[in-house]
Amino acid sequence: MSYKNDPSSYYDKRIIELQQALEKLNRKSTAIGWLRFLIVLFTVAFVCATWHSSTWIILIAATAGISCFLFVVSKDTDNKEQIDNTKALLEINKKEVDHLNHLFQHAYDGTDLQPAHHVYAEDLDLFGESSLYQYLNRCYSEQAKTLLADRLLHPLTKENILMQQAAAKELSAKTEWRQQLQTFSYLQQISINTERRIKEWLKDDEKNFTAPYWKTLLYVYPFITLGTVFLYVSNFISLSALLLLIVLFYLVSLSFSKKITLVYDLLSRIVAEINSLYKQLNWFEKENFQSKFLVQLQQSIKTNLSIKATSEIQTLANILNRFDVRLNVLAFLFLNTFLLWDLWQLMALKKWKQQNKSIAPFWFTAIAQIEVAATLGTLAFNHPSWYYPEISDPHFTLSGNEIGHPLIPAKQRVDNTFSIDGTGKIALVTGSNMAGKSTFLRSVGINMVLAYAGSPVCAENFIVSVSNLMTSMRISDNLAENTSTFYAELEKLKTIIEAVDKKEKVFILLDEILRGTNSLDRHTGSKALIKQLIREKAVAVIATHDIELAQLEQEFPSAVLNYHFDVQVANDELFFDYKLKHGICKSMNASILMKKIGIQL
Repeated sequence: MSYKNDPSSYYDKRIIELQQALEKLNRKSTAIGWLRFLIVLFTVAFVCATWHSSTWIILIAATAGISCFLFVVSKDTDNKEQIDNTKALLEINKKEVDHLNHLFQHAYDGTDLQPAHHVYAEDLDLFGESSLYQYLNRCYSEQAKTLLADRLLHPLTKENILMQQAAAKELSAKTEWRQQLQTFSYLQQISINTERRIKEWLKDDEKNFTAPYWKTLLYVYPFITLGTVFLYVSNFISLSALLLLIVLFYLVSLSFSKKITLVYDLLSRIVAEINSLYKQLNWFEKENFQSKFLVQLQQSIKTNLSIKATSEIQTLANILNRFDVRLNVLAFLFLNTFLLWDLWQLMALKKWKQQNKSIAPFWFTAIAQIEVAATLGTLAFNHPSWYYPEISDPHFTLSGNEIGHPLIPAKQRVDNTFSIDGTGKIALVTGSNMAGKSTFLRSVGINMVLAYAGSPVCAENFIVSVSNLMTSMRISDNLAENTSTFYAELEKLKTIIEAVDKKEKVFILLDEILRGTNSLDRHTGSKALIKQLIREKAVAVIATHDIELAQLEQEFPSAVLNYHFDVQVANDELFFDYKLKHGICKSMNASILMKKIGIQL
């Protein structure tokens, strides 16, 4: 059965499969636990029974028992990793069911990623509770979360939009692959701090232990230290002499380690994240892709044509694992005193840095790119009826059939068809309170944001030019900055006017402009602004209660387009259809609403 157009059924089936797999793995874990116990029991019993037999028999039995025990422990570790992986996959699929039911308010909402002043982010609810970011995001690494926010805040070029669309289409069909990639990141998130530490280390020119003789010392030193022990065992030197020499060796190794500590402090305790980086890039490298963006990304993470990124990352993880022997005091004292363990790892890191210095920083960028592409792929899979927008070259084109707000559930959403073509065009949307004007403006804006990010949009058809989207819809005062609502709106309008005067390619969404002043000034100012936008060849959609502004269509018949949302009244009750219609609104509802709260009109 194909689930291409039925994501809900796919997730339900996947949840059942994963629950069954988890039960099987838990049974296996129990069986392994009993097997470990039996191995210990039989080994001890056999050794006790043969205690007075040949030493070789006891030694062989003990060795065989320990070997079997360690083998079973390794299998138990693998099984526990599978359990953790399956639990994460199960959780991810349950969350997708919640998203389909618009229950996503528990997810990370990206509030900390919203700029203080942005030309449309706050008006279009891009961040925060019940926001587009919260609904869209499937990223877990900090780099990917930041990149997704940047995609929503800054439009891509036409070429990059089309490349992202192709990647999203391809990944939407690779649901299990996407979810496994997501699981690796879910289980161990990669932080920007770890990336910063790696980059800082890569930029640092290590000045210690650079002379060629240090490599020679690494091989000679163990012969000296272990040779001393051999001399003691062979009765060539006394115990006191051995102890004195060991103290000397320890002091020598300690002097080296002090110079290495700065490097260790920079790279310590990041192995888990490096392993996560390895798993994600390894998963990405092994997959076959067709879309240009994903193929190019695969090529870009390679050190060269013959060496894969994952093999280099695994090497780094192994070195850092050995470096972390410092965390085990006894092991570190022995290994460093007799083998110069720290110096071995530092030399290995130097060699690794020399080979990967130029390419390693991009691996973190690649992970972010992959996660964001997978996020758009998930959105496309969850909404098979959404449309990949066509990107028009001329400025300005916007045309969409059945445009809907992606954050409103499909059963409640009312979609609208709208188009505006050319410059010097102003679409005036009049209508009564609660009729749907603001929601319509946000539907247009938020779908443009999705289109510019390379995502499918909530529409049956959508064509748009790449432009600088600018809005003034939700205005609030700021006590901290001593800013009134009216002045805050003027600041927004000033930014828009400056962009228009500079002849930038902008598309403007305005909702109830100049609402913070008296009706006469509001009408006069709004009328002047609209005329200025027409003169400067700007393009805008303006929602307003001011019916008089619609008369501008008579003065500018080729520039002003009138639309409206109306309301039907029956028995003092209001009925909205939320459908956009041509022409000027003839019905208003403010008086009815005022009567309902007790104002005698």
